[in-house]
Amino acid sequence: MYDHTSRQINNHFYSYNVGPIHFIVFSSEYYYYVNYGWNQIEVQYNWLENDLKEATKPENRAVRPWVITMAHRPMYCSTDDSDDCTRKESIVRKGLPIVNAYGLEDLFYKYGVDIEIWAHEHIYERMWPVYDRHVYNGTESDSNPYHNPKAPVHFITGSAGCQEDIDPFIPNPPPWSAVRIRDYGYTEMLIYNHTHIDFTQLSTDKGGVVVDKFTVIKDKHGPEAWL
Repeated sequence: MYDHTSRQINNHFYSYNVGPIHFIVFSSEYYYYVNYGWNQIEVQYNWLENDLKEATKPENRAVRPWVITMAHRPMYCSTDDSDDCTRKESIVRKGLPIVNAYGLEDLFYKYGVDIEIWAHEHIYERMWPVYDRHVYNGTESDSNPYHNPKAPVHFITGSAGCQEDIDPFIPNPPPWSAVRIRDYGYTEMLIYNHTHIDFTQLSTDKGGVVVDKFTVIKDKHGPEAWL
């Protein structure tokens, strides 16, 4: 894929626009294979910030208000397999150990990223709006905590299929974990407009039955939405 921003082909990080959404795709693997050096992490981090600066300019966000990130290894999870996302200081979230360099949670929060989509864990897990392990549900609708959430919305859609089988969950989920499903399935996203996006999780184990559904509603986007 050609990335117009970095002007590189077959890049591991790139962005593109679809309707009212600016999608950002990046490599979480850089953080786990530092035997190749830190340079790849720094280059990607700088690219991410520059891309977010451009995407969140008022004139650009007026056209494409939604900013959605996608990567492999999640910042948050409650699986019982000793993966990094179960730890309080996960590398993607907080950055490289000891120096805490190039952590992405603060960066994404700073620029008002709306939704963060992850995989790697062979399950489906939806989080409440979360930042720094604290829940920040929306306050304008008692029936929908995703109505004007005060932090990014994370979910893991890693149950599309793998010969390694489905992952187990820890017995007691942390407060930021909203829904946990252990079966094979996939997620559908329906973009309505500048304010509404529907997400639906379907179980292939159960013949396509809907096992989870939620709607993110945002009357405003950007870091001011957290206020």
